[in-house]
This record gives sequence, C-alpha cells and structure tokens, in this order.
Amino acid sequence: MDWESYYNSRLVTAEEALSHIHDGDMVVPSHSSAEPKYLFYKLVELKDNYHNVGILQGLNIGDAPYAAEDCYGHFIIYSFFPGAKNRKCLQEGRGELIPIHFYGQPVAMKDGHLPIDVGLIQVTPPDENGEVYMGTSCDQMRVILDKARVVIAQVNDHMPHVYGETKIPVTDIDYFVRYDEDIYELPFIRSDNPIAEKIGYYISTLIEDGSVLQMGQGSIPNAILPFLEEKKDLGIHTEVFSDNLIPLVKKGVVNGAAKNIDRGLIVATFIQGTKDLYKFVDYNPMIKLMPVEYTNKVATISQLDKVVSINSALQVDLMGQVVADAIGPKPFSGVGGQLDFVRGAEESKGGKSIIALPSTAKDDTISRIVAMLAPGTPVTTTRNDVHYVITEYGIADLFGKSLNQRAKALIEIAHPKFRAQLEEDWINYQREYVKMQHVYGDLNLLY
Repeated sequence: MDWESYYNSRLVTAEEALSHIHDGDMVVPSHSSAEPKYLFYKLVELKDNYHNVGILQGLNIGDAPYAAEDCYGHFIIYSFFPGAKNRKCLQEGRGELIPIHFYGQPVAMKDGHLPIDVGLIQVTPPDENGEVYMGTSCDQMRVILDKARVVIAQVNDHMPHVYGETKIPVTDIDYFVRYDEDIYELPFIRSDNPIAEKIGYYISTLIEDGSVLQMGQGSIPNAILPFLEEKKDLGIHTEVFSDNLIPLVKKGVVNGAAKNIDRGLIVATFIQGTKDLYKFVDYNPMIKLMPVEYTNKVATISQLDKVVSINSALQVDLMGQVVADAIGPKPFSGVGGQLDFVRGAEESKGGKSIIALPSTAKDDTISRIVAMLAPGTPVTTTRNDVHYVITEYGIADLFGKSLNQRAKALIEIAHPKFRAQLEEDWINYQREYVKMQHVYGDLNLLY
C-alpha cells in the first residue's frame, strides 16, 4: 500500500480515534505548545466513557481541561512540570508529580518505568514523501512513537515545519484527525522590570564572545538581551527556543559560528512562544530540533566550549542549595533540564552555570536567600553543583568555596534588609551543627 492510501485509510473522526483509548491507559501527548488542543477538548467531552486514564505531561502551557475537578476519576494527571492550568490539580491531590530530569524522561519511558499506551500528538500535513513534521515538539516524540500501542495524530496546517530529527513517516502513526487551529502560545514577557534588568546586566558580564547559551523564557532571560548586542558569535544549545533570541539572530549576534558541534545552528528540543516565533522557525534552516537525549545529555553539552547555562530559582540557601520546583512541599513547577545544563556547563571548556533570582518575593517581605530550607522543601540543584548565583545586588561565585565562604558571598547579594538576620541565622545554624556533632559522636566511626 502506498503512503497516500495508508494515510487516507487512517483519516478518521476524533471520536473514532479516541475510542482506541481504554480505561487504565496512559496517554502521552506532544509536549508544551504542540499538545493537540482539539483532541484533548474532545477527550474531555467524552469523559464519561473513560475511567482512570492517565495523562503524562511535560511542561504544560495549555488549557489543561482534563485537570478540572469534574474530570477527576476519569483522568489522572501525572506531571513532570506543572503549569498554571494544572498546578492546582496536583496541589489538591487530584494528580501526581513525577520528579525527574528532562534527560531522564525518555530513558524511563524506553526502559518501561513510565508506561506509554497511547500517543496523542500533533503534526503537519504530510509532504510529497509521505512524511509529517513533529512541529514544535521533538524532545521525546520518537520514544512515544516507538513504545505506544496506538499513536493518534492531529494534523494541523498551523503547525510549523521545523528541521532536525523531526520527520515521521505516516506509516508510524495509526490514526489521523484533520483539524486546523492555532497551536498554544506563550506571550512574550517584557523586560521593563528594573530588578530583572540589573540581574540581566550582571549575567551579561559573564558572557564572552563565542559563548554558547542555554536559557529559558521570562523576565530575566529577556532582560539579558539588550546587554548582548555588542557580543560576537554567540551560539545557542538549549532545551527551549523562544521569541527572546530572535532579535539577536537577526542582528547576527547569534550565529553559532564558534560552536564546536552543530556549527551555525540553533539547537533545541522544543519551541514555545508567540505566532511570530512559529513563523520564524517554519522552514528555517538555522533551527535544528533534536531529541532531549541529545540536547540535554551532559556528554553532548560538554563538547561545546564556553557553555553558559542560565536558570532560575525560587530560593537558594546559604549553603548554595537551589530550590526551583516547589514552595515548601507544595509543587509549583518541575526540575526540567536545570541540572542537565548545570553539569554540562561545568564540564564545558570555559563553561559557566548561573542561577539567577530576585533577592525577594511579595513586595520585599520575603527573602529568597534563606539560611536554611523549610522542612519538606525539595532541592533541585545540589550545593555541590552550583557555580554562580546572581541577584540584583551582584554575583556570588560559590565554586570551590567553603560553607562559610558561600554564606558570606550569598549574604552580600541578599536584599540589605535581610542581611543582618541572615548572618544571625547562619551563626545559629553553625552552633546547632556543633551541638549535633556532640550528640551523634564521632561521625568517622560510621565509615
């Protein structure tokens, strides 16, 4: 059977395609902006037909209608990285967080630790060779195609054609549902916040000509950009590509000319942003989407010189422990690829890893730099991995520093109104540490 006959024979209604989902199945969608909106809204319409169907998600930027209270029991949310629309579901116990690095997600899927019964993906219409493009989500798409019992694809003219390891023969997909609609967008966050601008400036002082950047989205990454316009030959190797870098690409600042591998190319594993971004990446030969096993693999990152990884945090304690995915024990987001790139940058020749955060929260009433983390708070990036921490008050270089040296450096970049209290808290912590040594005796006896 030729590909056109195969494709036409598998072109069905959403209802028919979704009838192949069974109670207890685990459904895995395309990631982030590529999540098939129409298919999931149709699935929710049909919710009374389903019981205990798992939905395994990466970063959620969509509407997440299946996370509504009246869907509980029909659908169970399993999330690597909660977003605004499914966070409440997890916090209220109607879903579960799976803490795992981005790089580890497809590994766990391949090895059977994470089941994949149904792939619910979104693709472009087929080309003359009978292949569709994955669009804005490459990350773990190939694993979904290989492991799922059934793969259902929404075929959408609005999905951009992005180069890389992104083509799928139509014969690898079981059912097609034709429905055109705008894919999910993420609005561009303006960088007119003076705190973000100060942090952006400090970060820019650590970026040399020829550096290879990993950065995400948000006010701080966007605030860096004006300070990079005089840099030369910057490269991009990241997990997410978004609008913020387009002006630097158009000005020739980002050209990848100094990259050791993938020279001249912007490498990412998924794309999310505005319609302008999706137009920019459509058939753009400079953009290369690769599986997350490639982009986030430390061995890949370390082949590049001068990697600068830029990641955010909710809190940092005085030992240098970074919290990026929870507020106390309550899940807020996910770990993503933060540690993948922190460690990749550490192994890169001339590499630097940066954790950036405002010094306070809630109108300067809460310090984000704390003496100790609250009980139950998970650590995203360990104190052993952290190099630079940056707030609007400066740069703390923790690499190779003792605990007391780290505490001193971090107090110096905390908000001034909290510095005295942090010093006092650190002294008290040290006293408690000495007391514990007396209580537990000589710890050397344990080894």
